[in-house]
Amino acid sequence: MESMSLQQYICNLDFRSLPRVVKICSGVYFQGSVYEISGSECCLPTGELIKIVDVQLQTVNCESIKKDHLVELPLNFKGLFQLSPERPQRTQVKRFLTDTLSFKGKPSACDKQQYTLQEILQSPAMRGKTLMCSEIGSSKYQLCPVYKVEAIMHLRNDVVKIDSTLDVEVVDVTEESRHIHFIKPLMLSEVLLTDNVLPVRAEVLGASEDVPIFQSKWASQLQRGCKIQIHSKVSSWKILASSRKGRRHACHFLISRSYEGCFRRCPREFHSTSELASGLGPAKKLHVVVTKDYDGGDMELPLFGIGDRLEVLSLARAAGPSATDTLECIRDSGDGDTERIKVPLFLDAGFVEEVRDSRKYSLPEVVEHFHLPCEVKVVANKDAPNPLSCVSVLTLEAQITEPFLRVSLEEEPTVAFEVPPRWLDVSLFFTGGPAKSTPPSSGPKVEELTEAFYYSLLKMLPNSTPAPPRPPKRSDSEKNKSSQRTSRERGRKASEPAKLPSRDSKDTFQETAKLLYPKTLQARADSDTFVHSNQYSIGPPRPQKPTKPFKHAIEAHSGDNSDHDYEDI
Repeated sequence: MESMSLQQYICNLDFRSLPRVVKICSGVYFQGSVYEISGSECCLPTGELIKIVDVQLQTVNCESIKKDHLVELPLNFKGLFQLSPERPQRTQVKRFLTDTLSFKGKPSACDKQQYTLQEILQSPAMRGKTLMCSEIGSSKYQLCPVYKVEAIMHLRNDVVKIDSTLDVEVVDVTEESRHIHFIKPLMLSEVLLTDNVLPVRAEVLGASEDVPIFQSKWASQLQRGCKIQIHSKVSSWKILASSRKGRRHACHFLISRSYEGCFRRCPREFHSTSELASGLGPAKKLHVVVTKDYDGGDMELPLFGIGDRLEVLSLARAAGPSATDTLECIRDSGDGDTERIKVPLFLDAGFVEEVRDSRKYSLPEVVEHFHLPCEVKVVANKDAPNPLSCVSVLTLEAQITEPFLRVSLEEEPTVAFEVPPRWLDVSLFFTGGPAKSTPPSSGPKVEELTEAFYYSLLKMLPNSTPAPPRPPKRSDSEKNKSSQRTSRERGRKASEPAKLPSRDSKDTFQETAKLLYPKTLQARADSDTFVHSNQYSIGPPRPQKPTKPFKHAIEAHSGDNSDHDYEDI
C-alpha cells in the first residue's frame, strides 16, 4: 500500500472500522525539546507505529477551487450542498452510489440531490468532491475538515492527540500488526491504587531517580529490563530504629511488625527535669538516680546530690500564668529518710533510669508498653538467625504505617520482598500472562536503610517532641539578691592580695620586651653590668625608657679612643 498524507488518510477513513494501526513513513520533528504544542503531538519519528482509536471533528474549512475564497463553517451549518455537474470517473461514480445508498437507503440523482454538511462529512466518498452552495457563494468549493486524532503509542501513559493537518506520511498496517501489543507504562504507585489486578507479571522500564533506600541486594536489581511478579498489597506498621551513636558507623533499620526477635528494657538517660516529664508514662511511676549535683542556691529549689534516688509520681500543672509546672517526686538520700518534693521543669540536671524489669518483650509488646523513642537491648536467639545480631542496643525512634507491595523476581518467584511505592517508585508495564500461583515467602523482617534516605525519612515524619517549658520570670527580690551576690564576689576579688608572677610569666614578659624594646635590651646586654650575689628580684626587670638623642651622642663619644675615661657606676 502506498503512503499518503495523514489528512488524506483521515478524510478517506471509515470511522466505523476503528481502531486502525498506521506506520509513519515520513516523520516530522521540531528543533529543541518541544514535544507538544497546545496539547497536541508535534513530533512523530519515522517508523513509529500509532493505533488510531478515535477521530473528533474540530473545524470545517470551505475553500474555493480558485483558492481565492476561504470560509470556516460552523459545525451546525444549515446550508445545503450540491455536487458539481462535472462528470466523475466511472469508478468514482460506482463508489459514490454505494456510499449514498448506504446512508440514504434509496438511489437519487447525483447532480440534483442536496446534502447537509453532516451527510457529506459522514461519507468518505463525498468529502473530496467539488460542491456548490448558494448560502456561501456562486463559486465551486471543496470541504477541508480538520480532525483531532486520538491514538495510542508505545511507552505513553495517556492517549496521544494529533492534528490531522500534521505534515506526515502514513501507511495502513492494521492487518500486519494484529500481534503487536502497545505498551502502556505505569508507575508502581499507580499499581498500588488499582483494584482486582494483582497478582500480575511486569517488566521494569526505568529505575527510581531518588536516593537509594535499602542496602539489600534486590534493591539494586530493580533496573530496566528486570522482570518481576507483583503478588499482593501489604498494610502493616514498621519501626524505624538506629544503633547507638557511639559506634563509628551508625546503622539504621526498618523492622517489620512480624519480627520474631525479643528485646529487653534499657535504662534511659535524662538531662533535665523537662525530659523527666516527657518520659513519664500514663499511670506509671518513674524511678531515676541523680547523676549530677544541683544546688538551688538562693532560689529555694530542692538540693540534688549524686546518688539520690527519685521516684517521679506525676506532673502538676501550674495554677497561674506566673507559676511553672512541677514534678511531684519522692526523694531518697540513702539514709532511710524519704521526702516529698516538687521539682520545676526548667532545671538542668542529670538522671538515669532504674530498670527493675528483666522481662523479654516482642516488638508489638514494646510498642504497647513503652513510649517511643526508647532504647532497648537486642536479645540473642540461639535457635534461629537474628538479622539484628550485629548490634546490641537499638533506639526505636518511630512507628511508621506505609503501604507496601509484596514483589518477587521472576527468576526467584518464591523469595519475596516488600517495596514501598511512595519511596521507591519505578516505571514498569504489564507483560501479560498468568502470574505464578506459588505462594512467596513473607520477605525479610529487617531492612537496612541508607544514611541519605534515613535523614530524608526523618523530614517526612511528624515532629511529636514537645518543646521544653519556658522558665518563670524572676521577681524583683530575686534580681536584687543576684545583684548583691555579684557585688560581694567583685569585692572579694578586689580584696585578695596580688599573687607573685611565676617563672612562666617572667619568660613571657621577657619575650614581649624583646619585641617592644630591642635596642634598649641590646645596649644593656653590651654594657658591663654587675649583679651582686645577695641581690634578688621578685619579678622581671622593667624595660627602660627609650634613650634620648643627646644621651646616644654621649654614649657614642664614650666608646671612641678619647682622652677621657668614664667609669660605670
